[in-house]
Amino acid sequence: MNWTALSVFILFFIFVTVLGFYAARWRKGDLTQLDEWGLGGRRFGTVVTWFLLGGDLYTAYTFIAVPALLYGAGAMGFFAVPYTIVVYPFIFVVMPRLWSVSRKHGYVTASDFVRGRYNSSTLALAVAITGILATMPYIALQLVGMQAVISAMGFKSTGLAGELPLIIAFAILAVYTYSSGLRAPASIAIVKDIMIYITIIVAVIVIPMKLGGFGTIFDSAKDALSTHNPPGAFILGKSSFMAYGTLAFGSALALFLYPHSLTGVLSSNSRNTIKKNAAILPAYSLVLGFITLLGFMALAAHVNVKSGNDAIPALFLKMFPDWFSGFAFAAIAIGALVPAAIMSIAAANLFTRNIYREYINPNCSPKQESGMAKLISLLVKVGALGFIIFFPKEYAINLQLLGGIWILQTFPSVIIGLYTNWFNRWALTLGWLVGMVSGTMMAFSQDMKSIYPLHLFGSTVAGYAALYALILNFVVAIVLTLVFKAMGLNNGKDQTVEEDYKAA
Repeated sequence: MNWTALSVFILFFIFVTVLGFYAARWRKGDLTQLDEWGLGGRRFGTVVTWFLLGGDLYTAYTFIAVPALLYGAGAMGFFAVPYTIVVYPFIFVVMPRLWSVSRKHGYVTASDFVRGRYNSSTLALAVAITGILATMPYIALQLVGMQAVISAMGFKSTGLAGELPLIIAFAILAVYTYSSGLRAPASIAIVKDIMIYITIIVAVIVIPMKLGGFGTIFDSAKDALSTHNPPGAFILGKSSFMAYGTLAFGSALALFLYPHSLTGVLSSNSRNTIKKNAAILPAYSLVLGFITLLGFMALAAHVNVKSGNDAIPALFLKMFPDWFSGFAFAAIAIGALVPAAIMSIAAANLFTRNIYREYINPNCSPKQESGMAKLISLLVKVGALGFIIFFPKEYAINLQLLGGIWILQTFPSVIIGLYTNWFNRWALTLGWLVGMVSGTMMAFSQDMKSIYPLHLFGSTVAGYAALYALILNFVVAIVLTLVFKAMGLNNGKDQTVEEDYKAA
């Protein structure tokens, strides 16, 4: 057991725990209202939103998995950097419209918007179920990141006793999320991001100095990748360009369809707050670039681990004094707590608003609605924890791939719906179904790999399965909309008007 690293880790964990409970008093509101508990009263300004979205999107699993991909496969791991650059212009243009219409009509989830736009409880239910399914393995993967640093400090995963630190951490998270709602991860995100920035700044200065500079790191990484089976690519070959590009572009389109991302957007206090954040959030992309390079540093440092997820914790232990390793591990673990809290709140909002209130208890009071959301947020965390303890980690990783494929199938109804209601609601529902089924089949046919080799006119085009499924989704929705319009099928009354999408 590395007691020095563990002591520093525990110290910072206690600090964020106290902060999480105190958050209930921060910008105090009536937490028996879903708007207050699940969206922080929609009152977060530019600075808090920046930290909240940063903490939401750049997670513990990002810190562990992105450099792990570079460590194992090479250059393909860099796809995460361009996709986080592409996504911010998308946010700048699209998300203020969602914020405005949601503020005008009191929407808490994307499904609320779809319900109002298309007057379709079925389509709204499809979006809600997709969001919950895509979120669950995402929460579980935050535990994978936390588990990696806990193991690095000497705790071995041997049954429930070995998982005890993980259980305690998530029990504490569950309690302060229940009591403080979105205010808890918003306040903790500030601490987490400062710690992440400090860790990365130190890492990109100290580690290259110890390894002989970036030139030596790149040369060593190139040599090490060539010995892998199969060999890793230090520079992408032409055959990988399409896969790399579609993976980056498709991931960018999917990122802000996830319920936790939309929760961060809807908690903002104005359209301008969202636009300002779209302009300054690329600072995190710079940090992500440095995080990715840690994979090459681990190769150059001759870090030898069975799982790529253990590469970065092992690198820190090798390169840093124990006390700073403890600080870095705390940053990664807190980086798991923040998004896990937001994700569980987002999933709870979806279930409560679009399943419980719509189908189970239509006449529920605001207090009952908020109480149900708090209960579901606990159940979601317990489910994710049980998933990691009792099932192989690969299940969560594979399901997270499906999560990306699934969530992108809500693009036509949510994102296109912000600009037009031309699509027929039943056509969108059937398009969603085709996209979900085809995307899932593509993933399973490739043993849960994200790239699908599409055979087209005698040639093979390898690309991101989620994008191929989305194209099928659009084709079905467009064709059926034309058919249904020709048949004179009613599309339902739109609850919104154009001015709602521009309201301040």
